Amino acid sequence: MGRKGTMLVKDIDSRFLNEKMSIQIYQPESFSPLYKYNICLMQDGNDYFQMGRVATLSDKLHDSYEITNTVFAGIHYQDKHDRRKKYHPSGEQNEAYTKFLVNEVVPLLDELIPSYHMGQSRALMGDSLAGTLALMTAIKYPNTFGKVVMQSPYVDNYVLDAVTNSGSLDSMDIYHTIGELETEVHMTDGNKADFLEPNRKLNQLLQEKGSTYYYDEIENGKHTWKYWQQDMTRVLTTMFN
Repeated sequence: MGRKGTMLVKDIDSRFLNEKMSIQIYQPESFSPLYKYNICLMQDGNDYFQMGRVATLSDKLHDSYEITNTVFAGIHYQDKHDRRKKYHPSGEQNEAYTKFLVNEVVPLLDELIPSYHMGQSRALMGDSLAGTLALMTAIKYPNTFGKVVMQSPYVDNYVLDAVTNSGSLDSMDIYHTIGELETEVHMTDGNKADFLEPNRKLNQLLQEKGSTYYYDEIENGKHTWKYWQQDMTRVLTTMFN
Protein backbone atom coordinates (compact mmCIF):
# COMPACT_ATOMS: atom_id res chain seq x y z
CA MET A 1 0.00 0.00 0.00
CA GLY A 2 1.36 3.38 -0.99
CA ARG A 3 1.14 6.35 1.26
CA LYS A 4 -1.80 8.67 0.75
CA GLY A 5 -0.16 11.84 1.98
CA THR A 6 2.73 13.82 0.53
CA MET A 7 6.30 13.82 1.81
CA LEU A 8 8.28 17.00 1.19
CA VAL A 9 11.95 17.45 2.02
CA LYS A 10 13.25 20.94 2.78
CA ASP A 11 16.84 21.87 3.55
CA ILE A 12 17.95 24.62 5.89
CA ASP A 13 21.50 25.97 5.85
CA SER A 14 21.54 26.58 9.57
CA ARG A 15 23.37 29.66 10.74
CA PHE A 16 23.33 28.30 14.29
CA LEU A 17 24.77 24.87 13.48
CA ASN A 18 26.80 25.80 10.39
CA GLU A 19 25.54 22.74 8.57
CA LYS A 20 22.80 21.80 6.16
CA MET A 21 19.83 20.23 7.92
CA SER A 22 17.03 18.32 6.18
CA ILE A 23 13.42 18.46 7.33
CA GLN A 24 11.01 15.76 6.15
CA ILE A 25 7.44 17.03 6.15
CA TYR A 26 4.47 14.68 5.81
CA GLN A 27 1.18 16.28 4.83
CA PRO A 28 -2.11 14.38 5.05
CA GLU A 29 -3.97 13.45 1.86
CA SER A 30 -6.58 16.15 2.44
CA PHE A 31 -3.94 18.88 2.90
CA SER A 32 -5.27 22.26 1.78
CA PRO A 33 -4.43 25.91 2.43
CA LEU A 34 -8.08 26.30 3.46
CA TYR A 35 -7.55 24.30 6.66
CA LYS A 36 -5.40 24.91 9.71
CA TYR A 37 -3.01 22.27 11.01
CA ASN A 38 -1.30 21.05 14.14
CA ILE A 39 2.43 20.66 13.62
CA CYS A 40 4.25 17.75 15.23
CA LEU A 41 8.02 18.19 15.12
CA MET A 42 9.98 14.99 15.72
CA GLN A 43 13.66 14.54 16.51
CA ASP A 44 14.99 11.12 15.45
CA GLY A 45 12.81 11.84 12.43
CA ASN A 46 13.79 8.86 10.26
CA ASP A 47 13.21 6.53 13.20
CA TYR A 48 9.71 7.92 13.74
CA PHE A 49 8.84 7.59 10.04
CA GLN A 50 10.41 4.14 9.59
CA MET A 51 10.22 2.30 12.92
CA GLY A 52 7.43 4.42 14.41
CA ARG A 53 5.42 4.21 11.13
CA VAL A 54 4.12 7.73 11.68
CA ALA A 55 3.16 8.39 8.05
CA THR A 56 1.13 5.17 7.83
CA LEU A 57 -0.59 5.97 11.13
CA SER A 58 -1.24 9.53 10.00
CA ASP A 59 -3.07 8.21 6.91
CA LYS A 60 -5.10 5.76 8.97
CA LEU A 61 -6.01 8.13 11.82
CA HIS A 62 -6.89 11.06 9.56
CA ASP A 63 -9.15 8.72 7.56
CA SER A 64 -10.94 7.54 10.70
CA TYR A 65 -11.14 11.09 12.14
CA GLU A 66 -9.28 9.91 15.25
CA ILE A 67 -6.85 12.81 14.84
CA THR A 68 -7.53 16.30 13.55
CA ASN A 69 -5.46 17.92 10.79
CA THR A 70 -1.82 17.33 11.68
CA VAL A 71 1.41 17.67 9.73
CA PHE A 72 4.40 15.59 10.90
CA ALA A 73 7.90 16.98 10.42
CA GLY A 74 11.03 14.97 11.16
CA ILE A 75 14.68 15.92 11.60
CA HIS A 76 17.35 13.23 11.78
CA TYR A 77 20.88 12.99 13.16
CA GLN A 78 24.13 11.93 11.45
CA ASP A 79 25.24 9.29 13.96
CA LYS A 80 24.99 8.57 17.68
CA HIS A 81 27.76 11.07 18.53
CA ASP A 82 26.09 13.86 16.56
CA ARG A 83 22.79 12.97 18.23
CA ARG A 84 24.27 13.22 21.71
CA LYS A 85 25.93 16.58 20.91
CA LYS A 86 22.62 18.05 19.78
CA TYR A 87 20.02 16.40 22.02
CA HIS A 88 21.78 15.87 25.37
CA PRO A 89 21.08 18.73 27.83
CA SER A 90 24.82 19.22 28.28
CA GLY A 91 25.78 18.41 24.68
CA GLU A 92 28.11 20.97 23.09
CA GLN A 93 25.65 21.79 20.29
CA ASN A 94 22.48 21.58 22.39
CA GLU A 95 21.94 25.32 22.69
CA ALA A 96 22.66 25.94 19.01
CA TYR A 97 20.34 23.09 18.03
CA THR A 98 17.53 24.48 20.18
CA LYS A 99 17.96 27.89 18.53
CA PHE A 100 17.90 26.21 15.11
CA LEU A 101 14.54 24.58 15.98
CA VAL A 102 12.93 27.76 17.29
CA ASN A 103 14.40 30.35 14.89
CA GLU A 104 14.83 28.36 11.67
CA VAL A 105 12.61 25.27 11.63
CA VAL A 106 9.45 26.81 13.11
CA PRO A 107 9.43 29.83 10.72
CA LEU A 108 9.95 27.47 7.76
CA LEU A 109 7.03 25.27 8.85
CA ASP A 110 4.84 28.32 9.53
CA GLU A 111 5.54 29.49 5.99
CA LEU A 112 4.72 26.12 4.39
CA ILE A 113 1.81 25.03 6.56
CA PRO A 114 -1.32 26.97 7.41
CA SER A 115 -1.32 26.70 11.20
CA TYR A 116 -2.61 28.58 14.21
CA HIS A 117 0.84 30.11 14.86
CA MET A 118 0.60 29.39 18.54
CA GLY A 119 2.20 27.04 21.02
CA GLN A 120 -0.89 24.90 21.59
CA SER A 121 -0.86 23.76 17.96
CA ARG A 122 2.86 22.86 17.95
CA ALA A 123 4.16 19.64 19.47
CA LEU A 124 7.66 18.32 20.03
CA MET A 125 7.98 14.54 20.01
CA GLY A 126 10.94 12.33 20.82
CA ASP A 127 12.18 9.05 22.24
CA SER A 128 15.00 8.70 24.78
CA LEU A 129 17.39 11.70 24.41
CA ALA A 130 15.08 13.17 21.76
CA GLY A 131 12.30 13.12 24.36
CA THR A 132 14.55 14.97 26.78
CA LEU A 133 15.21 17.57 24.10
CA ALA A 134 11.46 17.97 23.51
CA LEU A 135 10.77 18.71 27.17
CA MET A 136 13.76 21.02 27.69
CA THR A 137 12.99 23.02 24.54
CA ALA A 138 9.32 23.47 25.46
CA ILE A 139 10.31 24.62 28.97
CA LYS A 140 12.59 27.26 27.43
CA TYR A 141 10.15 28.28 24.67
CA PRO A 142 6.62 27.69 26.02
CA ASN A 143 5.04 30.17 23.60
CA THR A 144 6.48 28.26 20.65
CA PHE A 145 5.72 24.70 21.77
CA GLY A 146 2.66 23.85 23.87
CA LYS A 147 2.71 20.06 23.54
CA VAL A 148 5.40 17.53 24.44
CA VAL A 149 5.57 13.80 23.72
CA MET A 150 8.42 11.97 25.43
CA GLN A 151 8.84 8.23 25.22
CA SER A 152 11.40 6.87 27.71
CA PRO A 153 13.25 10.19 28.04
CA TYR A 154 16.71 10.44 29.53
CA VAL A 155 16.30 12.23 32.88
CA ASP A 156 19.09 13.58 35.09
CA ASN A 157 19.26 16.19 37.87
CA TYR A 158 19.68 18.97 35.32
CA VAL A 159 16.34 17.99 33.75
CA LEU A 160 14.60 17.62 37.13
CA ASP A 161 15.88 21.07 38.20
CA ALA A 162 14.64 22.65 34.97
CA VAL A 163 11.17 21.21 35.58
CA THR A 164 11.18 22.25 39.24
CA ASN A 165 12.09 25.84 38.33
CA SER A 166 9.77 26.18 35.34
CA GLY A 167 6.77 28.45 35.68
CA SER A 168 5.40 27.64 32.23
CA LEU A 169 4.38 23.99 32.50
CA ASP A 170 0.82 24.60 33.72
CA SER A 171 -0.29 25.54 30.21
CA MET A 172 1.33 22.55 28.54
CA ASP A 173 -0.02 19.23 27.22
CA ILE A 174 2.44 16.46 28.06
CA TYR A 175 2.50 12.77 27.15
CA HIS A 176 5.08 10.72 29.05
CA THR A 177 5.79 6.99 29.02
CA ILE A 178 8.51 4.79 30.46
CA GLY A 179 8.89 1.01 30.29
CA GLU A 180 8.68 -1.02 33.50
CA LEU A 181 11.85 -2.91 32.56
CA GLU A 182 14.01 0.12 31.73
CA THR A 183 16.32 -0.36 34.70
CA GLU A 184 19.51 -1.15 32.75
CA VAL A 185 19.54 0.89 29.57
CA HIS A 186 22.68 0.85 27.42
CA MET A 187 23.87 4.42 26.93
CA THR A 188 25.77 5.97 24.00
CA ASP A 189 28.83 6.36 26.23
CA GLY A 190 28.94 2.61 26.93
CA ASN A 191 27.50 2.77 30.44
CA LYS A 192 24.22 1.33 31.70
CA ALA A 193 21.65 3.48 33.46
CA ASP A 194 18.38 3.07 35.32
CA PHE A 195 15.80 5.11 33.40
CA LEU A 196 12.78 4.03 35.45
CA GLU A 197 13.55 5.72 38.78
CA PRO A 198 14.43 9.17 37.35
CA ASN A 199 11.31 9.04 35.14
CA ARG A 200 9.20 8.34 38.22
CA LYS A 201 10.72 11.41 39.86
CA LEU A 202 9.95 13.43 36.74
CA ASN A 203 6.37 12.11 36.82
CA GLN A 204 5.91 13.31 40.42
CA LEU A 205 7.21 16.78 39.55
CA LEU A 206 5.04 17.10 36.44
CA GLN A 207 1.91 16.03 38.31
CA GLU A 208 2.47 18.89 40.73
CA LYS A 209 2.81 21.39 37.89
CA GLY A 210 -0.85 21.18 36.90
CA SER A 211 -0.30 20.62 33.19
CA THR A 212 -2.60 18.44 31.09
CA TYR A 213 -0.55 15.36 31.66
CA TYR A 214 -0.74 11.75 30.50
CA TYR A 215 1.65 9.27 32.14
CA ASP A 216 1.98 5.53 31.77
CA GLU A 217 4.47 2.86 32.72
CA ILE A 218 4.42 0.37 29.90
CA GLU A 219 4.04 -3.20 31.09
CA ASN A 220 7.19 -5.23 30.33
CA GLY A 221 8.35 -2.23 28.28
CA LYS A 222 12.01 -1.96 27.31
CA HIS A 223 14.08 0.87 25.83
CA THR A 224 13.43 -0.12 22.20
CA TRP A 225 11.35 0.91 19.21
CA LYS A 226 9.22 -2.21 19.56
CA TYR A 227 7.50 -0.64 22.59
CA TRP A 228 7.52 2.95 21.33
CA GLN A 229 5.89 1.85 18.07
CA GLN A 230 3.20 -0.19 19.87
CA ASP A 231 2.25 2.98 21.74
CA MET A 232 2.15 5.32 18.71
CA THR A 233 -1.59 5.09 18.01
CA ARG A 234 -2.34 6.08 21.60
CA VAL A 235 0.27 8.88 21.43
CA LEU A 236 -1.28 10.41 18.33
CA THR A 237 -4.95 10.02 19.31
CA THR A 238 -4.25 11.43 22.80
CA MET A 239 -2.33 14.47 21.57
CA PHE A 240 -3.97 15.34 18.25
CA ASN A 241 -7.62 14.36 18.61
